[in-house]
Amino acid sequence: MEASAGLVAGSHNRNELVVIRRDGEPGPKPMNQQNGQVCQICGDDVGLNPDGEPFVACNECAFPICRDCYEYERREGTQNCPQCKTRFKRLKGCARVPGDEEEDGVDDLENEFNWADKHDSQYVAESMLHAHMSYGRGADFDGVPQPFQPIPNVPLLTNGQMVDDIPPEQHALVPSFMGGGGKRIHPLPYADPNLPVQPRSMDPSKDLAAYGYGSVAWKERMESWKQKQERMHQTRNDGGGNDDGDDADLPLMDEARQPLSRKIPLPSSQINPYRMIIIIRLVVLGFFFHYRVMHPVPDAFALWLISVICEIWFAMSWILDQFPKWFPIERETYLDRLTLRFDKEGLPSLLAPVDFFVSTVDPMKEPPLVTANTVLSILAVDYPVDKVSCYVSDDGAAMLTFEALSETSEFAKKWVPFCKKYSIEPRAPEWYFQLKIDYLRDKVAPNFVRERRAMKREYEEFKVRINALVAKAQKVPEEGWTMQDGTPWPGNNVRDHPGMIQVFLGQSGGHDVEGNELPRLVYVSREKRPGYNHHKKAGAMNALVRVSAVLTNAPYMLNLDCDHYINNSKAIKEAMCFMMDPLLGKKVCYVQFPQRFDGIDRHDRYANRNVVFFDINMKGLDGIQGPIYVGTGCVFRRQALYGYDAPKTKKPPSRTCNCWPKWCICCCCFGNRKTKKKTKTSKPKFEKIKKLFKKKENQAPAYALGEIDEAAPGAENEKASIVNQQKLEKKFGQSSVFVASTLLEYGGILKSASPASLLKEAIHVIGCGYEDKTDWGKDIGWIYGSVTEDILTGFKMHCHGWRSIYCIPKRAAFKGSAPLNLSDRLHQVLRWALGSIEIFFSNHCPLWYGYGGGLKFLERFSYINSIVYPWTSIPLLAYCTLPAICLLTGKFITPEVKFETSNAIIRC
Repeated sequence: MEASAGLVAGSHNRNELVVIRRDGEPGPKPMNQQNGQVCQICGDDVGLNPDGEPFVACNECAFPICRDCYEYERREGTQNCPQCKTRFKRLKGCARVPGDEEEDGVDDLENEFNWADKHDSQYVAESMLHAHMSYGRGADFDGVPQPFQPIPNVPLLTNGQMVDDIPPEQHALVPSFMGGGGKRIHPLPYADPNLPVQPRSMDPSKDLAAYGYGSVAWKERMESWKQKQERMHQTRNDGGGNDDGDDADLPLMDEARQPLSRKIPLPSSQINPYRMIIIIRLVVLGFFFHYRVMHPVPDAFALWLISVICEIWFAMSWILDQFPKWFPIERETYLDRLTLRFDKEGLPSLLAPVDFFVSTVDPMKEPPLVTANTVLSILAVDYPVDKVSCYVSDDGAAMLTFEALSETSEFAKKWVPFCKKYSIEPRAPEWYFQLKIDYLRDKVAPNFVRERRAMKREYEEFKVRINALVAKAQKVPEEGWTMQDGTPWPGNNVRDHPGMIQVFLGQSGGHDVEGNELPRLVYVSREKRPGYNHHKKAGAMNALVRVSAVLTNAPYMLNLDCDHYINNSKAIKEAMCFMMDPLLGKKVCYVQFPQRFDGIDRHDRYANRNVVFFDINMKGLDGIQGPIYVGTGCVFRRQALYGYDAPKTKKPPSRTCNCWPKWCICCCCFGNRKTKKKTKTSKPKFEKIKKLFKKKENQAPAYALGEIDEAAPGAENEKASIVNQQKLEKKFGQSSVFVASTLLEYGGILKSASPASLLKEAIHVIGCGYEDKTDWGKDIGWIYGSVTEDILTGFKMHCHGWRSIYCIPKRAAFKGSAPLNLSDRLHQVLRWALGSIEIFFSNHCPLWYGYGGGLKFLERFSYINSIVYPWTSIPLLAYCTLPAICLLTGKFITPEVKFETSNAIIRC
């Protein structure tokens, strides 16, 4: 993805796509300049056929049609040429459809009957993505179409890692080199990618030493490993240290196998008294309501009934608020273990890529300088730069935001290396330079003092440029804004403009002043047209989900409001301790961080800190199924946002047969001995099942038989089983590139796809009509139907069986700006209350939605409490009014109590 490509603006529905170059580059030119003819149906390049020649769909009239439209017409259309009405013939590489004539002398069985291994989700997704990116979209980078070659998931003897004492030729899979005329079957990851290789399986009749097994190097390595394991277990049992002194790497090995986090329950001495108080209050409430119901007031029955109803409502609200706090926990992460396992020094980082989302609308209400600080803190985060991509959504299509982001990308080339060189915190310059540093007491190095002062001067100049842009934007020209090359700004009409994408920092052109690579920075403004419902922030976030899936497709995403900067540069690694944990991470849909704010007065007069919610309620929910999503500061699993169910963990059956470690495969029968069920299979299917089990021994038998729930992403065959592209496009939208990316659980894009084709597809997925007749906003992405889309989105994922994590680092992960006056605070509270009422009347109300799914009972209590609390204002107002009515009417809501004595009767 090139950073110098310019601003890409266009509309898929209107078949418009224009590239507006930056300073010093040629003016705007259409992006759809094709190598050859243009398809008369979709407007794409006709492309080449598998033999490298121009693709011709109709041999009679040569009507220009791309391969995608040709296959669609044969599969779903009339199967005739639109111009001469001649029936299309099957071409080489295309699947057969009903009505095709028998062909003699054509050897294309693989494509004719579409035989493929559909159990590998990576293979299916890459094949689908390559098919739609290659045909009809021009050649590859060098102009020559490359055949798709999936990388086989073949484990080497050393798990793919280079080992000094075992040469590559002694791996379990030995490559056999072919001559220049040979065909490359599988491209293996060797040093020379141009050297064709072919994997050769082991021959049992030969000496296993030739393959690595039984060799001297392998035996010595195995014996050394066994001895270290025995000494480590002995050290654990003895409870002492290591007295030998020659096994210094044992703690290191043991540390790499430890969990990345642990759960810390609250001590019983603290939580049990709280639980006892709740139980005592429940008992008192029972006696109280028994008395109130059994002693009505006939003289003031209406007042009595209203008071009882209000008291019951208050009691239910208290119960809904208290019981989700029954199991509070805390969590602790181990960043050193994460580094030891996934980010070893001197080796390529194995940490998962992360896409950052920053949303903004109006630069006059959300100052560009605040957004710039948020972006700078993301670009300087302590994470591998090649695994960080920042997407900024400008839902107001403001040229001020675009220009401010351009200035931010230039300043980042100086700011990012300074942050990483001295490991400063926080990495938002506005808040960092407000810190008071005592250079003498802290013994700061002179180099740092000089560079800090120089960087502060650079930042002050950066602020002057940003403020100048803000001052210039106060008065809009009558003819609208124009860019530096004279091109009108595409977003002059906020309610009617094309989609826009600008890559400011990328793989080329994205280097700092020291020559190091910078993270990606992408500006996105989705298309808006009159007559479409754009769904405000939820729609903007879903557009970012799609465009990021096309351009980078990281398996994890983090969303931030434009006024929330990263205060702890290691916050992403804190989240990865949960997401990448081999045991816990599979069922985690998101990791929520608490909200912390700057600029709050000492007494917190407007209750912006929300201590009860963030430090008590959320810890209680973490002990049940996880905290609710609060709208910002949250790391998501992409697959969870796609509406998939959480993976189901099944207990493996007991071993009752010697034929297989966990499952019985014998006599062409395949079944579970525990349930006494067998499935009769044919001999070829039996061999196929056996091969699958050699590849995945611990997989349940439903994996091989295709009986697993197709909504469970944890099962690796789930995405491979959904091969019907029409079904996927109805769910995710009419973008083959995006649909193919949804099948990749661990992210990644097709490397052979050109940047121009990816940008064109990205413009398509942010179109205003892309979500029509799809599941976006219903079951996929941010859920529509409320201004508080965060509650709905988290609730939907919990209903699918996922769990969330509440992470509270010692140093606050993110900090934001809180309302500074009563008007802003009341407006914020009113917005939350209206959003809860909208959810109450929607189809996703927790009172009746999600039963029979994966939502736990106490977790449902918390969601019900979050949507019914605005209604408490009605009984509260009525209950506060009752005393005044009683005084005016002389009637009371409680009955009179009579005490009889020998002299008089005292009435109370």
